[in-house]
Amino acid sequence: MIEPLRLSFDVQAPADHAFSVWTERIDRWWPADHTQTGSGNLEIVLEGHVGGRIFERTDDGQEWDWGRIQIWEPPQRFVYSWHLKRTSEEASEVEIRFVPLSDDATRVEIEHRGWERLGAEGQSWRDRNRGGWETLLPHYVGAVQAA
Repeated sequence: MIEPLRLSFDVQAPADHAFSVWTERIDRWWPADHTQTGSGNLEIVLEGHVGGRIFERTDDGQEWDWGRIQIWEPPQRFVYSWHLKRTSEEASEVEIRFVPLSDDATRVEIEHRGWERLGAEGQSWRDRNRGGWETLLPHYVGAVQAA
């Protein structure tokens, strides 16, 4: 078994707001360099329900699937398959929890797991994804604070 990636950080916002910024406003903070195409003119969509897709849409209408929502429990957590730049058969799994610390503070806990599905490449993809999360999350934190 390859150890899951686990990250956590606090934001100064109620849990429902932190959840909403991640899920309903993902298009406003997700950077182009963390997408399939890398295009600056993208729409990022997270369909908020079990079975909903996470995908990017280019300005010419092309869509690139990234994953599917497996568990949807707003505003506490959601779980999704993740296969950006991979096939859906090679999807890892991401769980994101929004844990209230007070009326205006939330701990965001992320567990990214299932690297075994990538076979021999699993450990190297896990290691690369740590860097990806570390460069992605400041965009999210900034969006939570700005909204």
